[in-house]
Amino acid sequence: MPLLTVHNLKKSFVTRVLFENVSFEVESGDHIGFVGVNGCGKSTLFRILLGEEQADEGTVNIPGGTKIGSMNQNVSAEVCSLFDYVLQVFSELSAIEAETDRINSEIAAAGGDVDPKLIERQHALNEKYWADGGSTYRARTRSTLLGLGFTEDELSRSINSFSGGQRNKAQLAKLLLSDANLLLLDEPTNHLDISAIEWLENFLSAYRGSFIVISHDRYFLDKVTNRTMELKDRRLFISKGNYSRHLELRSTARELEMRQYLRTKKEIKRIEGIVEQQRRWGQERNFITAASKQKQADRLKATLVEPERDSASIHFHFEAKEVGGNDVLAAKKLAKSFDGKLVFRNVDMLIKKGEKVFLLGDNGCGKTTLLNILAGRIRPTEGSYYLGSHVEEAYYEQTMTSLDPEATVLREVWDRYYTTISHKDICNALAAFLFRGDEIEKQIKLLSGGEAARVQLLKLMLTKANLLLLDEPTNHLDIASREALEAALEGYNGTMLIVTHDRYLVNRLADRILHMTPNGLQEYIGGYDDYIAAVNESRAQADEQKRTQSRNALDYRERKQQQSILNRAKGEAARCEAAVSKAEAELDEINEELAKPYIASDYKKACELSEKAAEKRQQIDELYKKWEAAEERLAELTSADD
Repeated sequence: MPLLTVHNLKKSFVTRVLFENVSFEVESGDHIGFVGVNGCGKSTLFRILLGEEQADEGTVNIPGGTKIGSMNQNVSAEVCSLFDYVLQVFSELSAIEAETDRINSEIAAAGGDVDPKLIERQHALNEKYWADGGSTYRARTRSTLLGLGFTEDELSRSINSFSGGQRNKAQLAKLLLSDANLLLLDEPTNHLDISAIEWLENFLSAYRGSFIVISHDRYFLDKVTNRTMELKDRRLFISKGNYSRHLELRSTARELEMRQYLRTKKEIKRIEGIVEQQRRWGQERNFITAASKQKQADRLKATLVEPERDSASIHFHFEAKEVGGNDVLAAKKLAKSFDGKLVFRNVDMLIKKGEKVFLLGDNGCGKTTLLNILAGRIRPTEGSYYLGSHVEEAYYEQTMTSLDPEATVLREVWDRYYTTISHKDICNALAAFLFRGDEIEKQIKLLSGGEAARVQLLKLMLTKANLLLLDEPTNHLDIASREALEAALEGYNGTMLIVTHDRYLVNRLADRILHMTPNGLQEYIGGYDDYIAAVNESRAQADEQKRTQSRNALDYRERKQQQSILNRAKGEAARCEAAVSKAEAELDEINEELAKPYIASDYKKACELSEKAAEKRQQIDELYKKWEAAEERLAELTSADD
């Protein structure tokens, strides 16, 4: 039975139809990528599925066994730590813990007169707690938060001390840990660095439930989805497979549709020629034939559907007006600190003419700070940099603070370029960036993120600079706009230094990758896949070298001593495991005894057993900690011995 069935949905705003005749089902195990240009109605459809908006037509059927999970954009104002905030998703387990503590207190205080129903309730709560993952939910919460990029220290920070983007990550953690069997994920990779995105990819790839994910990250979509839905020209197109497979299938389908369309038009024209000819002949039998053929032509016209046309797309074109010297940008021993806290140091680089270089690294490592230094926005704490001969740079900021919120789209561009570009040419350029008619009079502060990004990219294009410093240029852009930008940057005759999390862009354009660390830059040749392969190979070599050095450093006596320690560690781990198994078996026996009917009437015996059960659970918790420590110690020793 489907988890969700949507039939013939239609949604309009005033006179604009967002979508119509939208029908689909979500089955168990479906990992669906949901794509489409900005503003086509993807998020609106999500709100309809959640019951937050009403469709104009159609139905949404959600069976009783379906639990939909989505991100709540309003983070609670209560004062609690990040860790406790995410733990709220396990409120039922927390309630069981609280009730169990209360029951244990009541049993201890009751003396010799314990209500048998209290014992039964205690037993039922224990069973549910263990069955629902009570022993692991805190560890899973910690693992998820660390995977999404939070640090250990941040887990104890107040949730309200985080930025909006960080709180959205906390919301994502709650959603991933929820017991929903159908997740609606709207741009989940926003605010995540590449490491966190890769963690999320691994999580979703292994996810046993179903999800629909809105995303413009093609690399991400290819990794995690097995079906694709595309909302285009008010219609929904569905394909089996990931995004790349969807593109192949849609291309084939469009070709078939066009061939069928042209064949049908040709047949209609042929039949209408016969009709015209029969009417010219003018005999009664000719009119009968003409009428019959006309009906045939009308039936074909009724089935004739013009194939979808490509939506209006942005036309980027970046061109450097002057080539400049061979050495475009150089830096030596750059360092930056804020309030005495070091962000990075020892940054050396030399970028040559025509290179497309990408700067990667975890969030907070200083990538944007470095671009701001190279753009002359801030000064380094140490070190120096210089631009080559005849180099003119242009900087794209992801924060877009350079745009005047009160200006109109036209005024924002006109005020910067009116001395060199005519009004007509500026309007034509705006039209190429999809700002047409009244849209050019729209204020910057009223633009969406994607629209504001287009204004900034247009201004960047008009500079004709020969060095582009780009900070997350594909943020806020839909897939079609990203592809147009990629094509333009690929054909650009200048030099680029780009900060991005868009791995698809890196794969397509990169000559080199500079990975940023607190102690400088590490260079890798090629695109993102080449970078990952090199990183993995380097790690494997380092691990092997470490093991080899460790083996060579140990003489015979040390090896014997190490083996003795290893054997003791193995023995300790085995003893802990056996002790856990024994204690759990004893707890099961106590719980079975507590569940027997005659115990309810024997207060003294019930009290003894309840106390034993509580003591045994505490013992099991301690044994698990010892076992975990023993296994960690064994793993360390085994790794060092390999």
